[in-house]
Amino acid sequence: MQAVGMDSKLPSSVRSTLLELFGQIEREFENLYIENLELRREIETLNERLTAEGQAIDGAELSKGQLKTKASHSTSQLSQKLKTTYKASTSKIVSSFKTTTSRAVCQLVKEYIGHRDGIWDVSVARTQPVVLGTASADHTALLWSIETGRCLVKYTGHVGSVNSIKFHPSEQLALTASGDQTAHIWRYAVQLPTPQPVADTSQQICGEDEVECSDKDEPDVDGDVSSDCPTIRVPLTSLKSHQGVVIAADWLVGGQQVVTASWDRAANLYDVQTAELVHSLTGHDQELTHCCTHPTQRLVVTSSRDTTFRLWDFRDPSIHSVNVFQGHTDTVTSAVFTVGDNVVSGSDDRTVKVWDLKNMRSPIATIRTDSAINRINVCVGQKIIALPHDNRQVRLFDMSGVRLARLPRSSRQGHRRMVCCSAWSEDHPVCNLFTCGFDRQAIGWNINIPALLQEK
Repeated sequence: MQAVGMDSKLPSSVRSTLLELFGQIEREFENLYIENLELRREIETLNERLTAEGQAIDGAELSKGQLKTKASHSTSQLSQKLKTTYKASTSKIVSSFKTTTSRAVCQLVKEYIGHRDGIWDVSVARTQPVVLGTASADHTALLWSIETGRCLVKYTGHVGSVNSIKFHPSEQLALTASGDQTAHIWRYAVQLPTPQPVADTSQQICGEDEVECSDKDEPDVDGDVSSDCPTIRVPLTSLKSHQGVVIAADWLVGGQQVVTASWDRAANLYDVQTAELVHSLTGHDQELTHCCTHPTQRLVVTSSRDTTFRLWDFRDPSIHSVNVFQGHTDTVTSAVFTVGDNVVSGSDDRTVKVWDLKNMRSPIATIRTDSAINRINVCVGQKIIALPHDNRQVRLFDMSGVRLARLPRSSRQGHRRMVCCSAWSEDHPVCNLFTCGFDRQAIGWNINIPALLQEK
């Protein structure tokens, strides 16, 4: 330490202050470590007492009614102590008191690595050939072979971060939104490579255990993975009416119109053929964060930092009604349609809410989590919500709010930074769920949905 101090170029006063601060940090960690050990011992002791109580009661000469009453009272008291002790812990004790564990297999199948910066959005083509699309802060959008993980097309038409990507419902067209204040429509043509057999080495059981990994363990990109794939530099159509970042865009049913959402607090509806602005949807008090269209009806939902999301109805050409949904306490990061008359919204307030469009006053289900939620997606056929979190986790819930699983994350697999988006492709034989994040990678998962629902 003396040698380090002699070589330091810092003034002695600054160095002393730094050493004092580091010392405080070390003492704080030491206290947390000691507290962690004490809490572990206390939990073990309480578990032993709980077991002992059960054995003592079983051996006592009590009537059936007295036995049930005493056992129930004693067990509930000790169980409450366990819960209180666990919840009061300020350190991260990786434990679980669940009596049952999920048996659903969640397998990491493929990693899509090639972007030079974080990936904001991931989407799956709705027409053949089925490809994966990613939108990145590195100013590009990439199309991938789902089976091989190989980059097929690189789009470089934007001069800002590419914030979202969506595929046309029936043609080989992509729609991207960007920080350059535009949305682009561009045509692609891909030839899928021959898929290679997928190894089963990544198979994991969804559960509560996790192994911490370092933020610095990001995927290594040896050279530019996308450099040898065809590059598209010019869009078919550029939509330019916004005065701020275009954060999201989507196709209306039929693919003849698109909607864009911007930080200028407006959503714009455009005609695809003419690129003309049809409607400007105003009313949000702060920047928009997302927009989504209904798969079969002319409905649009927009989300905003103003803690609300709005439903815009274009089914009647003469009337464009709007309904405001209030229920979150922080930025609504996304709101998406499901089958029927439901909308699911996610927020930085760490909740996801399920709404019935016929009753907008209050949600029919609320999911409370421990981290902010980004762009959610719903498996339409099975009604499973995939929640990408700021804390690097991805969790699966059903529409009634029951948690089904958490995707595996360890030092060897899973996301290493914030997970930005999720996208289901429930009919794909290889991967039926995709996630992307700020660790610059997208991941393809195979979720055993029948086993997942069987454990409910």
